[in-house]
Amino acid sequence: MSILISGSMAFDNILVFNGRFADQILPQQIARLNVSFLTPHMRSDYGGCAGNIAYAVKQLGAEPLPLATLGKDGGHYLERFQQLRIDTSCIALRQDCYTGQCTIVTDEHHNQISAFHPGAMGLAHAYDVPLDRPIAVAIVSPNAKEAMQLHAQKLHAAGIAFVFDPGQQLPQFNADELETLIAQASWITVNDYEAFMLCEKLNTDRAALSHRVRGLIVTLGENGCEGWQNGERHAIAALPPQDVLDPTGCGDAWRGALLYGLEKGWDLLRCARLGNYMGSVKVAHRGPQNYQIQAADIQAY
Repeated sequence: MSILISGSMAFDNILVFNGRFADQILPQQIARLNVSFLTPHMRSDYGGCAGNIAYAVKQLGAEPLPLATLGKDGGHYLERFQQLRIDTSCIALRQDCYTGQCTIVTDEHHNQISAFHPGAMGLAHAYDVPLDRPIAVAIVSPNAKEAMQLHAQKLHAAGIAFVFDPGQQLPQFNADELETLIAQASWITVNDYEAFMLCEKLNTDRAALSHRVRGLIVTLGENGCEGWQNGERHAIAALPPQDVLDPTGCGDAWRGALLYGLEKGWDLLRCARLGNYMGSVKVAHRGPQNYQIQAADIQAY
């Protein structure tokens, strides 16, 4: 069976600033911000949440089914996934727009400033969940707002358990819309900042929110993650990476592990431990889709 991954596919343009943002941005002048960063190092990577999560799921040995849109410049991304033996039958290739583009500036402390052009992602709502395919579990990750709502509704109506991963799209939803999405989802995954924002929007806390789903997972970067179930918090320690080169895509690698474990019927904490391992491997490689996982490493979890 497949793991359906609804979300964006994009090109990531990574620029590295050899300094600290905090030294260049004056807090007292934030209302009139006009700043430029000299970035001697630049690269372009395959990215987007759906692309990165699909890559992670495939690395773990499962079968991802990305549901996403590419633009007229996305042919080589499609070909790459085909070479990786990832099912591309639900990836639309549009000729009337460009593929989504994410430009990320990273400083020496791994802080990031990003700008995103949605491109073909803005048309993702035109492509429905393939209910004629055997789907074990799914994730609704950052995508066009309408597409996220549509895919969540269709998955819920079909009885397919899914993870709600609002990510950077969280500010686009009001409280009522979030209430609907959470009622449809089986699990929620957010980072620490998103968890604060989500709870503030819903006037709740993490313990209470965890009673409404099978599990709430909050990733904490270098501090690991916390899993919430039935109001109880479980801390899962991070694994020390061999190196820290690039945090881009670490959260997506983590989510790939979550989906892999859920398909296997693992409990949430076991999934989280594998997720922390995936994050530690990914952060030691530049780019969100340039790391390798060995089968023997997975068996340890």
